[in-house]
Amino acid sequence: MATSASSRDTAARRRIAAPTLAMLPRIADSLSFLYADIVRIVQDDTGVSAETTTEDGHLTRVYLPTAALSCILLGPGTSITQPALATLARHGTTVVCSGSGGVRCYSATTSDALTTRWLEAQVHHWSDPERRLAVAQRMYHKRFNIAVPPTTPLNTLRGLEGQRVKALYKLLTQQHRIGRFRRAYDPAAWDKQDPVNLALSSANTCLYGIVHAAIVALGCSPALGFVHQGKQHALVYDIADLYKAELTIPLAFSLHDAPHPEATARRSFREGLRLYKLLPRIVNDIQSLLSPDDTIPLPDGHAVELVNLWDPEAGSVPAGVNYAGTAGEHDPDETGTDGEPCHP
Repeated sequence: MATSASSRDTAARRRIAAPTLAMLPRIADSLSFLYADIVRIVQDDTGVSAETTTEDGHLTRVYLPTAALSCILLGPGTSITQPALATLARHGTTVVCSGSGGVRCYSATTSDALTTRWLEAQVHHWSDPERRLAVAQRMYHKRFNIAVPPTTPLNTLRGLEGQRVKALYKLLTQQHRIGRFRRAYDPAAWDKQDPVNLALSSANTCLYGIVHAAIVALGCSPALGFVHQGKQHALVYDIADLYKAELTIPLAFSLHDAPHPEATARRSFREGLRLYKLLPRIVNDIQSLLSPDDTIPLPDGHAVELVNLWDPEAGSVPAGVNYAGTAGEHDPDETGTDGEPCHP
């Protein structure tokens, strides 16, 4: 019996420590994501590969399609060499360091080849109160599937949100027969909270991680939110709110009698890369919020990204052009506005 139990434990540990290399569904705007954990990512003469060593000492290697990757998410147990990181940067691939299954987004590197199209769209709407309100209204429409008239002020939307969420809490308390529920989040008294609040806080944190990864992969700023503000993750909170009523709140109530609700909630999202499967939806939702009428053209995936110069009247003018003549001067050198050769 002891030998059998030991064998089962060994098999379980092997499953837990099994390397993962999962190509996630390709997304609109030619975005493609790769998740990897418990591997070593290196550069050799052939390209960038993910390496792992089997129990018998055999080295296995899988080459990564770096030129076709928009974002690679590095989970626990992953290391990467500087040459491999440099190659990913040259190919315009964003590298995100994440928790297991997407429960955190710790840091990210952004290539200078990443288009600023969606960042500019974000700032365009965020910097104007009317356009910012319009995005917030689209968020509430997407979140609750109700028509929001353009004249609806933000305080009315907040009241509507409170009513809808309160009604959802009441419905779920009745379904699970747990009595009255009141949302509370107190890190200083974490262990004193009820199981539903513990599970909900933990599940929401998991959701924030994958939303953060999607925002970074698009090139947007996590700090410029439309409903939330004052935090570096303001946009993360905005976008995550779109999915809480569907994902995290029902899960938390289902764990009302779990002995370890917060750990169970995290494990539920880790299993089967559940959160990562949300990436296509999150990316598409962000794009539709920032460009509801497709006024911002989507790249075809093969177009060359050129550097332009901002102009207050024309919007943008080509870079790599000497504009000395337009200022009444003549400069024979083909240099940019700062005297340095223009970007190719």
